[in-house]
Amino acid sequence: MAKAMEELNLKNTLAELGILPEEYEQIKGILGREPNYTELSIYSVMWSEHASYKNSIKWIKTLPREGACLLVGAGEENAGLVDVGDGWGCAFKIESHNHPCAVEPYQGAATGVGGINRDIFTMGARPVAQLNSLHFGDLKNARTRWLLDGVVRGIGDYGNSFGVAVAGGEVVFDPSYETNPLVNAMSVGLVRPERMISATAKGAGNPVYIVGSATGKDGIHGSTFASANITEDSAQDIPSIQVGDPFAEKLLLEATLELAQTDAIVGMQDMGAAGIICSTSEMSAKGGCGMRIELDRVPKRQPNMAAWEILLSESQERMLVVVKKGHEEEVRAIFAKWDILCAEIGVVTDGGELEFYMGGKLEARVPAESLVLGGGAPVYEREWEEPAYYRENRGFDMESVPLPPDLKEVAQWLVQQPNIASKRWVYEQYDTMVGNYNLSLNCPSDAGIVAIRGSQRALALTVDCNPRYVAADPYVGGMIAVAEAARNVVCSGAQPMAITNCLNFGNPYDKTVYWQFVQAVKGIGEACRRLNTPVTGGNVSFYNQSTIGGKNVAVKPTPVIGMLGVLEDARKRVGLAFREKGMMIYLIGVSRNDLNCSEYLVGYHGIENTLAPYFDMEAECRVQSLLGNLIERELIASAHDVSTGGLFTTLLECAMPNGLGFDITSDAEVRLDAFLFGESQSRVVVTVEPRCEERFLDFMIEQRVPMNTLGHVTKSEIRVDDVSYGFVHDYKELYDQAIARQME
Repeated sequence: MAKAMEELNLKNTLAELGILPEEYEQIKGILGREPNYTELSIYSVMWSEHASYKNSIKWIKTLPREGACLLVGAGEENAGLVDVGDGWGCAFKIESHNHPCAVEPYQGAATGVGGINRDIFTMGARPVAQLNSLHFGDLKNARTRWLLDGVVRGIGDYGNSFGVAVAGGEVVFDPSYETNPLVNAMSVGLVRPERMISATAKGAGNPVYIVGSATGKDGIHGSTFASANITEDSAQDIPSIQVGDPFAEKLLLEATLELAQTDAIVGMQDMGAAGIICSTSEMSAKGGCGMRIELDRVPKRQPNMAAWEILLSESQERMLVVVKKGHEEEVRAIFAKWDILCAEIGVVTDGGELEFYMGGKLEARVPAESLVLGGGAPVYEREWEEPAYYRENRGFDMESVPLPPDLKEVAQWLVQQPNIASKRWVYEQYDTMVGNYNLSLNCPSDAGIVAIRGSQRALALTVDCNPRYVAADPYVGGMIAVAEAARNVVCSGAQPMAITNCLNFGNPYDKTVYWQFVQAVKGIGEACRRLNTPVTGGNVSFYNQSTIGGKNVAVKPTPVIGMLGVLEDARKRVGLAFREKGMMIYLIGVSRNDLNCSEYLVGYHGIENTLAPYFDMEAECRVQSLLGNLIERELIASAHDVSTGGLFTTLLECAMPNGLGFDITSDAEVRLDAFLFGESQSRVVVTVEPRCEERFLDFMIEQRVPMNTLGHVTKSEIRVDDVSYGFVHDYKELYDQAIARQME
C-alpha cells in the first residue's frame, strides 16, 4: 500500500511539473540516483519547451546561420551580433511573452519588454530601438479590448520609463487569437564588438554575483506555464506572472554599460525564464565549468523561500555576473554608485557540476550540461500530417466571387477594418522620440530608420508576418514573411542583413500544428538563403492553443520575422509618402487576378479557404535588386510595398501623410476588385520626380522586371478609371479613427 501511494505521489508530481515518465527515467540515468523535489523542479523548467526547444530544435537547426556580416551567431550569446560598419556591432533579438499576457496583459507585456532589453544590454550593447508584433482576437469583443489595452499600456509604461523609443511594429486581429494573444517584443542595441560581454562562466575560483532587484516568488515555474495550453483554469496561474520595475532596469542598464568599460568581468547573463537555475546552467555549460551557489546569500524580498523557489523565481531586473578574482571591490563600487543590490552568492568550480546549498545543506547537485539546449535536454521529432483544410484551399475559384457593384463603398469599408486601419491608438501610447535615434518621425517609411551615432549609416528595422498567408500555405507563407520584411527594408533604402524570428504555433503534439511548423520553417529557411539574410537567433513559442469548452483551438501559425538592414547613407533614406501633385506613379511588379487570403476576400465576402497569394521567389529577388539600384541612383522619390489591403490601401497610405490624392488607371486584364484589393506579392508603388523621369524610364527598359504606369498624384481627389472615389481627407478620417472608436 505504501509503495502504491509513493508511486501515485510520484506520478502526480511529474504531471504537476510537466515531466514525462520517460524523461524521469532519463533524469535518473543522468544523476545515477533518484532526484529530489528541487532537482525535479530544475529539470521541469530547464527541459520545458520554453527553455529547451525539445520539440523544435531539430528543425531550427536547418535554418541558415552563417554569413559574412555575423559577429556572433545563433545560440552563441544572449542575442545575435551583426557588423553594421564604422566599428559598430548591432545586437538584436525578438522573444515572446504570450502566455503571461493571456492572463495578466499589463505585467505580461511590461516584463516581456524588460526581458528582451536585458538580453541586449547584458552583452554590453546600449538599446536604441524597440519593435513589437501583437496579435489579438476580434476587436468587437470586450475581452480583446481589455487585452489590447493592458498590453499596449504595459509596453508603453515600461518602455517609456526605461527610455528606448519604439521604432516600428504591427498589430493584427483574428478570431484565432481570442484566448491566446501573441505579444512578441524585439530590442535592438549597438556595441563596439571588442567591448561585448559574453554569457560565459570560466576560471575556477572566480566569484559569482547576483545583481539587480531582490528575489521574490513571482514567476516561479513560468517556463512550465509557457509550455502548456491555455485552459479555463489558467487564470489561477497568475502567480507565475512576473512584476517589472522599469526604473530599476534603467539603473541596471547604466551600471552594466559602465561595467562593460572595465576589465573586471568574465561573463554576464540576464535572469529571464527560469531565473537563477537558467543563468547558472547556461553560463557554466558554455564555459565547461560548474558553480557552487549559496542560496542563503541571494537577496530576497519575501521570507521563508524554499531552495527550489529561489532557484526558479523569475523576478525581474536581475543578472548573474562572473567577476575576475581580485576585481570584486571594483564591481561592488560600480553597483553601489547606481544604488543596485550586488551580492556574491557563489564561486566557479571545475568539473561541470552545479551545487546549490542552503543553510549549509546541499539542496541539489546536477550537471550543467544536462540542462541546456544542445546538451542533455531531450530532443523530439513529432509526427505531422497535412490538414484537410489545405486540400480544400486548392479548390477555391475566384470566379465564384461576385464583383460588388460599388467598389468605392468597398474601399471605404476596407480602410476601417482593424487590420488595415491606422494603429495610431496604439503607437501614440509609445515614446517614439526618446534617445533621438529614431529618424522615421517626420519621414514615414516601410521600415523604421534608426541612427547610428557618429556615423552616416543607419539601421533599418521591421517586424512582419501575415498569419493568414501562413495558415493557407505554411511553406509559401513562411517565405512571404521573410520576403516582405526584406522588401520593407529595401523600400526604405537599406540592404537587408539578417533576421531574428519568433515562431508562434499551437500544441506541437497536434499533428497538423506540427506540420504547419515544419513547413513554415522550411519556407523561412529557403527565403533567407535566397535573400542572404542569416538567422541570428530568436524564440519558439508553442502551446498557443486553448482547450476551453472541450475544444482545441490553435492560433493561426505566426512566424514573426524581425529584420535588420543597414542604410549606408541615412540622407538617402526613402519614405513612402507622395511628395507633390503631378508626380507620376508607377507599379513595379505584376498585378494579377488574385484575391487569395486578401483582407477584402475574407472580411467582405467571408471566404477564408484559399491558398496563399501569388508569390514567386525569383521575381521577388529581381524586384528587390531593382529597387536597390533605383534608390542608389536616386531615381525615385518614394517607395511603398503592396501588402495587406492591396494596391488601393498602399496608394492611400502614400497619399495621406501630405494630404495628396491619386488618379490611376486599372489593368484591363485584371478584375477591378483584384486590381485594387488583391494581395499578390512582389509589388511596389514608386513615384518619380519630373526631372528624373527620362532616366528612370531608360533604366527600367534595360531591366527584366515588369513595370506599369499607374497614374499621377493629385491635389486631394482619388480617382480610379475616371471615377471619383472621394477625397483623401475623408478616407483619412475613417482610417485614423476606426480603432479608437471601437476602444472607447
